[in-house]
Amino acid sequence: MSRVYYGYWIVAAGFVTQFVAVGMANYVVGSFLIPMTEEFAWSRAEFTAARSIGQVVLATTGFLIGTHIDRWGGRPFIVVGALVLSAAMFSLGSINTLGQWLLINGLMLTMGSAMIGNLVVNVTLGKWFVEKRGKAVALAGMGISLAGIVLPPVATLLVDSFGWRDSWRILGLVALLLTLPAALVVRRRPEDFDQHPDGHSHDEVASGKGAAARLDFDKSMTRAQAMRTSSFYFLVLAFGLFQISITVMLTQTIPLMTDAGYSRLVASSMISLASVPAFFSKPFWGILIDLYSPKKLAAIGAAITGSAILLIVWSINQQLDFWVYGGFLLMGVGWGGLLPLQEVIWASVFGRRYLGSVRSTAMPFTFGMSALGPILVAYYYDIAGNYDLSLVVIASCNLASAFMLYRLNEADTTKDVVNPSDAPR
Repeated sequence: MSRVYYGYWIVAAGFVTQFVAVGMANYVVGSFLIPMTEEFAWSRAEFTAARSIGQVVLATTGFLIGTHIDRWGGRPFIVVGALVLSAAMFSLGSINTLGQWLLINGLMLTMGSAMIGNLVVNVTLGKWFVEKRGKAVALAGMGISLAGIVLPPVATLLVDSFGWRDSWRILGLVALLLTLPAALVVRRRPEDFDQHPDGHSHDEVASGKGAAARLDFDKSMTRAQAMRTSSFYFLVLAFGLFQISITVMLTQTIPLMTDAGYSRLVASSMISLASVPAFFSKPFWGILIDLYSPKKLAAIGAAITGSAILLIVWSINQQLDFWVYGGFLLMGVGWGGLLPLQEVIWASVFGRRYLGSVRSTAMPFTFGMSALGPILVAYYYDIAGNYDLSLVVIASCNLASAFMLYRLNEADTTKDVVNPSDAPR
């Protein structure tokens, strides 16, 4: 009887850690916006600035740890990140000033999230899977979508029942209890345990299977080599424009809906509604990624997301509930493809050997772009009193991303590649 390939245990661990990392940093924050801004008389831009700061911190933390993930694996970072994230969330229950909010939420909480989230998980999975990379990343990424389904209404109910201070403390304890056991499962790469990517046995590799993994390893580019290619900057811009919509909608959906007359529970449920198709579509995106061009699929996902945001803005203004709900469902389908598509494209273009350092180098550029989105949208609201034009601009960013990814030819991602042995690391 054959044993389960250990890589699948890492998929399960990644599911849990991403549920916590993205959920606690992004999906719950909208539930706290109105009660905290009303108590402290903050503007929405001031409140949202914590998440914009967080995007910069996320990118910086990723840049600093990326190379070390390649060297040491993800486990030590997840353990430390779990402790930092949980301590930050617990501390948020005791803040009294804007400076404390920006420091603890924008810096500490996000730093912890970065050490247990997407970069660590997907770099690790990129080393354990090559032929099945799309499905593996998609399945682990379902934890993010599940967080979107569960956490917004749960956080809203907690805030409404226990107040925002105790709610932060409760969520901090839950984060710690979920993350530490998952950290113990994570391992650096299969070769460290005399295994091969995708679960191929020694006999299968000897007979010719696993050729894709060998090619992926051999063509891997170092950080310096990747940054000398046009593909690196093209992908940074395209995915940066795609990602802006997520950071904006996660923070602004609840105030957007409540301003239009919807209850807080209904408003918080919209992110959950979007997360349902994001959750269930991820396995299908993963299957499609392993069969068809990931770049064309990414273009489709970006176009779906941009169109959905336009539909949401229009239908809320027209008070057409059916189309409001339909817009959030459609947006979730687009969101469902972003994570697996992005990670597979980066790994397939630049290889798995130095994936941590390459991906972490891209993060300051991509997250720097998405960091501007929430605070600019909130600032526009503070001036104009509505979100309409700013969200149309965000939708346009997604449509521009779709055009860029569609025009990206397969040759564009390989023409700059040089032999890794010819360049310094």
